[in-house]
Amino acid sequence: MIRARSIVFWVLAAALLVGHVLVAWQSLFVWRFWEDEALNLTVPLNLLDGLGYASDGALSGSTITLFDARISTGPAVLLPVAAVLATGIDPVIGARLVPLAYWVLLLAGLWVLGRRIGGRWAALVPVAVPLAFTTSTAVSPIQGPADLLGEIPAAALLVWALVVLPRRAWLAGLLVGLAIQAKLIALLALPAFAIALLLLASGTSWARLWAWVRRSLVPLLFVALPTFLFELAALLTFGFSGFIEHLRALVRFVRSGGQLGEPTTVVQKFTTLAESWSLPVWAAVAVAVVSLLLIGGGLWVSRGSFPAVLVYVAAAAVGALAFVGWWATASHLPLWVRHPAPGVFAFFPILAACAVWGAQRMLREQRLRIVTVVAAGVVLLGIGGGAAVHAVAAAQAPWLTLETQRAAVAPLKEWVEANDVEWLAAEPWGAAVAPIVLTGAHVGLFDAPAMADVPRLTGMECATEVLVDSGLFRICAAP
Repeated sequence: MIRARSIVFWVLAAALLVGHVLVAWQSLFVWRFWEDEALNLTVPLNLLDGLGYASDGALSGSTITLFDARISTGPAVLLPVAAVLATGIDPVIGARLVPLAYWVLLLAGLWVLGRRIGGRWAALVPVAVPLAFTTSTAVSPIQGPADLLGEIPAAALLVWALVVLPRRAWLAGLLVGLAIQAKLIALLALPAFAIALLLLASGTSWARLWAWVRRSLVPLLFVALPTFLFELAALLTFGFSGFIEHLRALVRFVRSGGQLGEPTTVVQKFTTLAESWSLPVWAAVAVAVVSLLLIGGGLWVSRGSFPAVLVYVAAAAVGALAFVGWWATASHLPLWVRHPAPGVFAFFPILAACAVWGAQRMLREQRLRIVTVVAAGVVLLGIGGGAAVHAVAAAQAPWLTLETQRAAVAPLKEWVEANDVEWLAAEPWGAAVAPIVLTGAHVGLFDAPAMADVPRLTGMECATEVLVDSGLFRICAAP
């Protein structure tokens, strides 16, 4: 019986590995290079060109913009990208290797936490959850784990912060600080770590509270350290008055979420989240509800004691609620699961591991065994089915791939190099942005005053002289 269980475990682990490798391969080499990746890539490219930590400013006036507030993916991602690109590797593949490495770290951290929570079965389940989470269908997607974005790196750093928190709180603080400098929204994870530190503190009542305060001081300093160093670099670059304007721009961007559009509702947000699991909505909701019931059942069976897993239950629950609650109640934010994704990738898998722990505890009670087996089956089949469907869907090549993009851009790139063109304007915003970056030119937006006399790259028909045409994209003379 033990041998049979071991065989089943390793078969499932191998299937899960195949699914992850398939999605990673497609994300690295197949899926298109899209506009947010392109904007982020301008920062390490400009840094290597001696222009400083600056974007092309496509969303900030279409001029070289130092410490651009509109680039929400931070230096914890973009500086390693610059280091990789300094080797001379292809810019797109080299840039994508960094978030893909963070993805591997995320999965490894979830495995460690899951095994700590409930053994190897509880390690397997949380590694499947990110594979079941589908983030590629929105207007602003995370196509896959190699996309040059900050959400997955932030989640990976948050997970490893939880891994090291019990013994090295200062290191956990540093990792949270780096997560914030991968994606600023990782700030929402702070309450999760606060509650975890409180539960880890010794003593009772006021003694525990005082121990919590004392134990939190050093980690908080390390949380602030990466941001302090980054903003210090900005201060030294801008001077005091320029730094104040930089902070104002950052505040404006954070308050707006970078988006202007139709208001959305809490119901719409939760429906969108439920639709993002490669499962019917009712099945996704059932898995979530049953998982919470298993966690609650495990805690109920363990009443009268203080199970170590309570730290992870509380941290993951608070973290998940912070990210999803913020997104759901922010009516100005669109229906993009990318916004709460750092919290979903980091905390939902931990809750799934805690659900396995809850099932293990409930199985010790004879009267609860049947209902526990059924409930655990619902969770495992739901997560496993979602992961399998997502992996199979990811294997289907889209109509526009990185290869077709490169082929379409090749004649445009030759023209740019032959005519020593420094800037091209994307018309309109969207699909025209990434091809410009692939040509090697700086990218601006067609309606920016700075782009008034700059040729346009577009996928539409030219209203002016066609300078070069590749079929899919063309460059038009400035109006």
